[in-house]
Amino acid sequence: MKKFGYLLLGIMVMQTAAAQDKWDLRRCVEYAIANNISVKQTDVQARLNELVYQQSRDGRWPTLNFSTSLGEQFGRSIDPTTNQFTQNNITFSNMNIQTGVSLFNWFSQKNTIEANRLTMEASKVQTKKVQDDIALNVAAAYLQALLSSEQKRTAQVQAAQTMEQLVITRKRVDAGSVPELNAAELEAQLARDSATIITAESTYRLNLLQLKALLMLDAGTPFEITTPPIDQIPVPAIADLQPEIVYAAAVQLRPLQVANKLRLQAAEKNAAVAKASMYPTISAFGNIQSAYSSALSRLPKGNNVSAVVPTQSFVSVQGQSYFVNTPVSIPSSFVDANYFRQLDYNFRQSVGLSLQVPIFNGHQARTNYKRAIINQENIQLQMAADSLTLKQDIYTAYQNAINALATYNSRKKAYETAAYSYSLGQQRFEVGLLPVFELITLQNNVQRALIDQLTARFEYVFRTKILEFYRGSGISL
Repeated sequence: MKKFGYLLLGIMVMQTAAAQDKWDLRRCVEYAIANNISVKQTDVQARLNELVYQQSRDGRWPTLNFSTSLGEQFGRSIDPTTNQFTQNNITFSNMNIQTGVSLFNWFSQKNTIEANRLTMEASKVQTKKVQDDIALNVAAAYLQALLSSEQKRTAQVQAAQTMEQLVITRKRVDAGSVPELNAAELEAQLARDSATIITAESTYRLNLLQLKALLMLDAGTPFEITTPPIDQIPVPAIADLQPEIVYAAAVQLRPLQVANKLRLQAAEKNAAVAKASMYPTISAFGNIQSAYSSALSRLPKGNNVSAVVPTQSFVSVQGQSYFVNTPVSIPSSFVDANYFRQLDYNFRQSVGLSLQVPIFNGHQARTNYKRAIINQENIQLQMAADSLTLKQDIYTAYQNAINALATYNSRKKAYETAAYSYSLGQQRFEVGLLPVFELITLQNNVQRALIDQLTARFEYVFRTKILEFYRGSGISL
C-alpha cells in the first residue's frame, strides 16, 4: 500500500509543478494576434494599400520635374542652340523644367482616390477577420486544455477517495473483520486510478503544446493556464441566441461581410474610373528651357562679324531671327559669351492647355470598363455566397448548442444518479454489507458520469461562445 501511496503523492507533486505566471484566455488571444504570421502579412498588405491611397491623393497636385543633359556631337550635325548645320564637334548642354496638372478628367482622379480608400479600409477589415479567426481557434484550444485539466483534477479526486477507502479497508483486514481480497482489489483500483492520472496529465500537456503552437510560443517555454471553475464561466441563455437575431447582427458586423461591402463599393468606383477613360481630358502645362553650345565660342571675334547661315537654316540671336543666306551680324559680346551668358540668351518659356481625345485604341478603354462591371458582378456573387455560408454556420452553431445543452442536462442527471448510488453503496460498504468490487464499480460509474458531464458542459460553453462570437460579443470566459 505504501508504494502506491508514494506513487500517488509523486504524481500529485508533479501536477503542482506549474509555471509561476499563468495565462488567461484574454492574454492568450492578444499574444496570438500580436505574433501570428498571417496577421502580420495582412497588416503589411493593409499598409501597402494605405500607401497607394496616399499616393493617389497626392496625385491631385501639379507635377514639377527638372531635367538636364550634357553631351558631345561629332560629324555633320545641327547645333542645338542655333539650328545651324556644322561639321565641328560641339559640346552642348540643355536644361528643362516642366509642370503639368489635370484640369478635368470626368472625375477619374476623384473616383480613383475613393476606390483606393475603400480598398485600404477593406484590407484593414480583412486583418480584423484573420484576428477573429485566430481568436476563435485559440479559444477552442484553451477550452480543450481546460477540459483536460478538469479531467485530471477529477482523476486525482477519485484516486484520493480510493486511497482513503484502502486505508480503512487495510485497518479492517488487520483487525480480521474483512478478507485480504478486499484490500487487494482496492490496491488494484488505486493503481488504475494512478494510471488514469498519468494519462490525464499527458493529455493536458499535449493540449498545452497545441495551444502554445497557436500562440507561436517555443515548445520548451514554461506555460500554464488559469483554470476557472467550469460552473463559473458565464453562459448566455440559449433564448438570447436565436439564429435569426444572431445572423442579423453578424451580417452587419462580421469582418468578412464588411470587407465585401467595401470591396463592392471600391469596384463601383473603379468602374467609374474605367468609364472616364473613354472621354476627353483637359490638362494645363508649363515649360522653361535653356541651352548651351560650344560652337558659338569658336566664331571669329570682332565688333561685327558676318556669318552665312546654311540653306533652310534658322538662328535666333538676342531675340532676332535670321533665315537662309542672310548675312548675320553677331555682336562680339555674344561671341565672347560664357556658359551662363548663353543660358541667358537661350532662355525661353511656354504655357498652354492640352486636350486629349480618345478616338480608337483597339477597344481597350471599353474592354476595361466592361471588365470592371463584370468584377462588380463577381463581388456581388461572392457576397451572396459568403452570406449564405454565414447563415448556415450560425444555424449549425445554434443547433449544436441546442444538442449540447440537451446532452449536458441528460449527463448531469446521470451523474447525480450515479453519485447518489455511490453514496448509498459507500454507506453499505462501511458497515460491511457491500462487497468491495461492487463499491469499485459504483465509483467507476461516478467517475465516467462526471467526466461525461464535464465534457458536455464544456461543449455547451464552447457552442454558446461561438454564437456570441458571431453576434459580435467577442470571446471571453
